[in-house]
Amino acid sequence: MTYLFDPAPQVALPIAGGEALFPVHRIYCVGRNYAEHAQEMGHSGREAPFFFMKPADAVLAGSSEHPSEMPFPPLTSNLHHEVELVVAIGTGGANIAVADAPLHIAAYAVGLDMTRRDLQAEAKKQGRPWCIAKGFDHSAPVGPLVLAEQVHGLADAAITLHVNGSLRQSGKISDMIYNIAETIAEISKAWALQAGDLIFTGTPAGVAAVQRGDLLVAEVDGLPALHVRMGTD
Repeated sequence: MTYLFDPAPQVALPIAGGEALFPVHRIYCVGRNYAEHAQEMGHSGREAPFFFMKPADAVLAGSSEHPSEMPFPPLTSNLHHEVELVVAIGTGGANIAVADAPLHIAAYAVGLDMTRRDLQAEAKKQGRPWCIAKGFDHSAPVGPLVLAEQVHGLADAAITLHVNGSLRQSGKISDMIYNIAETIAEISKAWALQAGDLIFTGTPAGVAAVQRGDLLVAEVDGLPALHVRMGTD
């Protein structure tokens, strides 16, 4: 097969303790999936789940040992952190039953849904898509993946985000409005999930702005931490 130009390299994430890489296909994100975060964003109650997407090459592969540098994005003066549990899909499918959803999970990681909040607020005001606020370059840092069979006690695990050593976000995975299995089932009604898909499952309360040079440490109990240093340019 001949292409007009060389295709972009496959985006992939490392798997903790192994040499194999996880090839990324799509990135799905769940909006307002923790009640306290929904409230801080001006909403309340258990609303119907909704989703947005990031391009696969928005992934920034993170490390639990050395901070990965994230360039500070242009066009924003209000860049927010959102720590999230990331679910990696190993077996695809459409209209997946909640009871069957765990069978489709290959691995887990902790990630950051970085958001240009000022651009998101303007898009909301004008009824426009959020793409410019959510899907920019390097907007999806993800830590090393851990295979699902090696993860235990995740349902009640703590999820936290520290900035320069100060706690910003804190919650539990059990605080989700729609749990992992329900989220997978809901997404699969709208899209046929495929091996390689990542699902960002929502963020607890405490989202706030970061500055150039800040060190972000995102953690979910039982998973490798994610260290990200914001660029200074």
